[in-house]
Amino acid sequence: MARLRTDGERLVVRLAWWEKVALRRRNVRVALSAVERVTVQPDWWRLLRGRRGRCVVVPGRLSLGTWRHRDGEDFLALRPEDPAVVCVDLRPGAPFTRIAVSSRHAGETASEVESAVGRRRGISH
Repeated sequence: MARLRTDGERLVVRLAWWEKVALRRRNVRVALSAVERVTVQPDWWRLLRGRRGRCVVVPGRLSLGTWRHRDGEDFLALRPEDPAVVCVDLRPGAPFTRIAVSSRHAGETASEVESAVGRRRGISH
């Protein structure tokens, strides 16, 4: 399943091979400078807004891909069986308004992203 990581100056959603095939896309990459806020959301379903774009949905098991809404488009990789979701809100002009990825280690992943953003901005955490 998709994993959220930092790679140099970028935030990357690394997709599994089958996710790339299903969505017909490569890994999602966004500049760290576009990150506005990082939070952990315990309720995955609260992150669904708008209507489906290019996505794969298996009710109760998986929501993977883009969702369109009045403010733009979100990229979601959500699995209800994971305990929490790392939610990254992005600044205007980024390719998405939000990236949200389920994780068994959501707190650690969110801290990693926040630290990378802080280093980029010259702030230590």
